[in-house]
Formats: sequence, C-alpha cells, structure tokens
Amino acid sequence: MYDICSIGHITRDKIVTPEKTVYMAGGTSFYMSHGISRLPKKVSYQLVTKVGQGLMAEVEKIKALGIDTVCYPSHHTVYFENRYGMDSNNRTQRVLAKADAFTMDDVKPLQAKVFHLGSLLADDFPPDVVEYLSTKGIVSIDVQGYMREVVGQEVHAIDWKNKERILACTGILKLNEHEMEVIADSKNPRTVALKLAEYGVKEVVITLGSYGSLIYADDTFYEIPAYQPARVVDATGCGDTYSTGYLYCRAQGAGIEEAGKFAAAMCTLKLEHSGPFDRSIEDIRRIIRKR
Repeated sequence: MYDICSIGHITRDKIVTPEKTVYMAGGTSFYMSHGISRLPKKVSYQLVTKVGQGLMAEVEKIKALGIDTVCYPSHHTVYFENRYGMDSNNRTQRVLAKADAFTMDDVKPLQAKVFHLGSLLADDFPPDVVEYLSTKGIVSIDVQGYMREVVGQEVHAIDWKNKERILACTGILKLNEHEMEVIADSKNPRTVALKLAEYGVKEVVITLGSYGSLIYADDTFYEIPAYQPARVVDATGCGDTYSTGYLYCRAQGAGIEEAGKFAAAMCTLKLEHSGPFDRSIEDIRRIIRKR
C-alpha cells in the first residue's frame, strides 16, 4: 500500500519561451516523480505510466532515481508543444501525438491511500476507472486534461464531459485561474470553490499564478501566498509541482495551510529553471522563511 500513486502519461514536450526553445520529457507524472525524488523519503510513492517505445529511456531515468514504477506499453507517446509569451501565466498548446488511455485492467492491481490522476487529455481516464479507484483510496485530480479538446493539433479549453459523475468521487481537485472560469463560469475563486464542493469535492485547490492560491476544505477558505522567484524561466510543470508538494505534506498529516505554503514554495523554485523541480527541502523552507 503506497501513500501516493501518481497515474499519468509521460510526455514528449517542445517548450517555446521568449528566451529559448527546449525539448524534454514532461507530464504530471514526470514532474511529480522527479519532485518526490528530491524530498526526504517520508512518503511511499509509486508511478504508473504508459508510453511509446521511444520514451522508455525517460522511464528508466525515473526508475534510477529510486521511484517504484509500473510502465504499460502504448502505441504512441503524448507529444505537446507549449508556447509561452512574456507573461508566464499564459500559454498556447498543440498536441502532435496521443497515447493510449488508462483502462480498468491497468488500475485493478494498484493499492494506494491517494491516487493522483494526471490527466493530460480528456479521454485519459474514463469515468468507470475513476469511480473504481475511488473505492480503493482518495482520488486526487488535476483538471487540466479533462478540459482540453484537441481539434486537429490545436488545444481548446472546454468544460469536461461526465463532470458531475467524476467530481462526485473526487477527494482533492486542483485547477488554475483559467480552468476555473471554464468549469464554473466565474472569475471569483471563492464562488468556484463553493460550487465544486457542492459536487462532492472535499478539498478544492485553485492556483492563481503570481497571486498565490486558494484552498477550500471543511467549510474553510485558506489563502496561500505566492513567493517571488529570483527570475521566471519556465512555468511548465508548475501546477504539477504544486500538487507534488501539497500531497507530499498532506500524506504526512500536515494541515492544509502548511501544505499549501510548502507547495507554493516548491513552485517558486521550479519557476527559476526549465525541467522538473531539482532543489532540496532546505531550499523550500528557506523560501517560506523569507516571506
């Protein structure tokens, strides 16, 4: 039985910023696995992914970090192109290839207290898979993929199908300021959080870029500050890094405010470079103390 099981595709990413263009692996499960590997081993963690043959080298690198990994074969690997302007809070995306969805057979052997579903595209996790996992542990979802419709190669924001069915069995839901407008037709994060809680979500986590984040749980709002980075290099993977820090702390029994601040500090350090989180817990604590 693991404390956290992260399920999601590892991607091939092309990241275009005003400074440069880089090619690297990505995806929620990629950023979470690398982030967890940099933190003290106080939480048991498993990665479950599905990639094409061409990305197996990245899976082996994650295994080499000491991450317990299950990798299922896929006909293709998800291939994203992410373009950022001067404002790192905004990006445009294209999908150049899709991987196979996760099936009931893939998830039946899994045992964990929390299953974090890193959806990248709307059909990654069928509703019956989510419902099944909710009978075995707490389901944590990043909404990003559920709200991505691919038309040709272009990615468009949509409200997701089967929303009520999936939210009814979701314990923790993470979304950003752009996604909340689509999912709840509101620019007010408190209004959105209350609406999502009505669907049955126990902890609603809304990241607001440089404005910090808002968490709603047990009829209480928690306002989490954003910490100023030394410089902004690449925002890719920041949301996934936030989820990493938040779930890592919550798995150890930390309170919501403490977990939120830890997650926000991890994001600040991640913003300062391309690639996954590569700092230490001492660096995270230093960022929090400076506030």
